[in-house]
Amino acid sequence: MNESLILQTIEPVTHDLGGFKVHRTLPSRPRTMVGPFIFFDQMGPARLEAGTGIDVRPHPHINLATVTYLYAGAIDHRDSLGTFATIEPGAVNLMTAGRGIVHSERSPSAERAHGPELSGLQTWLALPERFEEVDPAFEHVAAADLPVIDTPGATARVIMGDLWGVSAPTTTYAQTIYADIALDPGGSVPIDSSADERAIYVATGEATLDGMMLDPMTLYVLRPGIAATLRSERGARVCLCGGEAFATPRHVWWNFVSSSRDRIDQARADWKADLFPQVPGDDKEWIPIPEVPKTVSYP
Repeated sequence: MNESLILQTIEPVTHDLGGFKVHRTLPSRPRTMVGPFIFFDQMGPARLEAGTGIDVRPHPHINLATVTYLYAGAIDHRDSLGTFATIEPGAVNLMTAGRGIVHSERSPSAERAHGPELSGLQTWLALPERFEEVDPAFEHVAAADLPVIDTPGATARVIMGDLWGVSAPTTTYAQTIYADIALDPGGSVPIDSSADERAIYVATGEATLDGMMLDPMTLYVLRPGIAATLRSERGARVCLCGGEAFATPRHVWWNFVSSSRDRIDQARADWKADLFPQVPGDDKEWIPIPEVPKTVSYP
C-alpha cells in the first residue's frame, strides 16, 4: 500500500444471493463511513437465468438515503409513498427514508423472459442529525440530466455533488461527491482533494492511482488533502465517492441507520408490529426481521 496516497484499504465481504453476488465494503470492521457513505454494495455483474429475476421484497429503512446506480440491467422500484419507477443504466434513484419508508426492488417483467442482466452499485448515505427524521421522499434523475465530462480516453458521470467544475442536480443532505468514471485503455482522470473524505473503487477492469495498482472490488480510502491521477492501461469502470466527515457516529443494524441506538430499537419494534406503511401494488409479502443481520456497524 502506498502510504502517501492510501489511508485505508477495505476488502469486500461477498454474499451469494442466488443467481448473483453482492460485494460489500461498507460498513466494515475497519471503517463504518466515508463521508456520508455508510453502505457500499456492488451488485453483480451477472446474467440471471431466463424466467427469473431479482425480487427484493418490501423492507423498511430509517434515517438514511439510498442511492441506486446501474451499469447494466433494470430494476422496478416501488415504495410506501406510492412511487413506481424503473431505473436503467446511468440514471439515479435517490430514496430518502427519513422517519421511515418501505420499498421493494424487482426485475421488470419484460427483462425476465430472456434472463435479466444485473450490474451496478447500491449505496446508503447517512443523514445529518437535523435531517434524520425528515419526511420520506423519492427522486429519480434520468441519465440525460446528470452532467458528463468527456475527455480523451475517459468519461465521468457526476452522480451527486460538485466535481470537475460541474454539479449534479441530485439532492444532497450533506456535502457529497459521487462519480462513475469510465476509463478507456490508456485513459486517465485527475482525482483532486476537494472533500474531507474520499474513496476509490474499481468495479470492473484494472486501474492505477499514481502508478499503484488497485485491486478490483476493493475500497481505497484516500489520505486527506492528496491529489492523484487515476489511470488504466486496459480500461476500467471506477467509482469515486465521499464527502464531508460526520462529527457524530452512526449506528447500523440491518436496514436501519441512525445516530441513536434507541431509534434503531424502535424501528425494529415497529417493523415487527407492522407499524410501517405498506407498499401499494406490492403488499402481499415482506422481509422479516433477521435474528442476525448481515449488515451491522462495529462499535
